[in-house]
Amino acid sequence: MSVAEPLVVMAKPVGPVCNLECSYCYYLATSGLFSSTERYRMSPEVLRAYVANFIAASPGPVVHFVWHGGEPTLAGIDFYRRAVDLQREYLPEGWRCINSLQTNGTLINEAWAAFIAEQKFDVGVSIDGPEVLHDINRRDRRDRGSHARVMRGWRFLREHGVDPDVLCTVNADTAAHPREVYRYFLDEGVRWLQFIPVVQRSRGGVTPNSVTPEALGSFLCTIFDEWVRYDVERINVQSFVECLFIASGRPANLCVMSPQCGNVLAVEHDGGIYSCDHFVDQRHYLGNVMTDDFSSVLGCDAQVSFGTAKSRTLTSRCRSCPVLTYCRGGCPKDRFAMTDAGEGGLNYLCEGYRMFFENVAPYMERIVAGVREGRAPSSIMVELERAEHDERRRLRTTGRNDPCPCGSQRKFKQCCLALVRR
Repeated sequence: MSVAEPLVVMAKPVGPVCNLECSYCYYLATSGLFSSTERYRMSPEVLRAYVANFIAASPGPVVHFVWHGGEPTLAGIDFYRRAVDLQREYLPEGWRCINSLQTNGTLINEAWAAFIAEQKFDVGVSIDGPEVLHDINRRDRRDRGSHARVMRGWRFLREHGVDPDVLCTVNADTAAHPREVYRYFLDEGVRWLQFIPVVQRSRGGVTPNSVTPEALGSFLCTIFDEWVRYDVERINVQSFVECLFIASGRPANLCVMSPQCGNVLAVEHDGGIYSCDHFVDQRHYLGNVMTDDFSSVLGCDAQVSFGTAKSRTLTSRCRSCPVLTYCRGGCPKDRFAMTDAGEGGLNYLCEGYRMFFENVAPYMERIVAGVREGRAPSSIMVELERAEHDERRRLRTTGRNDPCPCGSQRKFKQCCLALVRR
């Protein structure tokens, strides 16, 4: 029996094994679940059970397989050839599969790129912007930067007609350079960009490479302000697109911005099923693809409780927040801060999210209103350009001792005159 809504599973064919040792990787710690002699390879038997189980639980007619890691390309091309063959074997007539591969890109060569293009895999590549920023945290086991190898793999993909998405972390280093990061991806021709905040807990707080709430808010606002003025429909930024969905009355696709979670499972290389990619531990173990079907796992009390807890455990501050419709309290893994009133369970990134969503919401409402009137989303850029020209004209024609057009109730010479001179 299939589930009612689309099911997403982050499959880990090599578990936490990776050829890089990124300083902020949250998944390497899951190796503690297994013995020191573990091989970390999904066996043919587990792969078959996973493919059959997942297709049987999916509502169709499109089944979306997500291959994650660790570094999933370490499983080898033949592993994915077997996966594709099994998908064809188990797919009902008239259904089709989409395969998405999230990779660090360092192992992508001519053969990989040709296979990905031939099988029409979607590919996400992890890149933290230009080399000087990327190589601070994304280094290999010999402490060498990985940027050059990532971009070599990127070029192989592009040469084979593959247009990869980009996953960029917002950490303490990238957060300080929003324009440099964003414009780097524009120059590289990226069409889909996802920003993931790095939050790693440590004794007494978070690690030094974690992004602060204020830095995250400033980073996203700076990029959004440039995007909405110049780049709407030129590049899709996931968090901006999700805000547009919400403003138009549609549900968010991104679990972080959804009222509930629990419909995005993780499957380890041994077939173990867990509540979420960020909660792969004994407490959130739900079963195994060899013995348990996804439909029953999703409906079990433990997973239902895990999913509803996101809205059920919101703080009173969150419940009265004007941007709750967008934020939804953020990812449960980051809810370890306290409100000013001493209530626990506040998202650590709360202030950053609030800054961002308050900045974004009015623009999203304008875009949605324009679309409903038959205008393209990009028409907002024309509106903003005209508004800028009108504002400059008002400033140029205002006398030194006149009230400032900005509405500050100060004289022009004591307020925005310096702006005109610049």
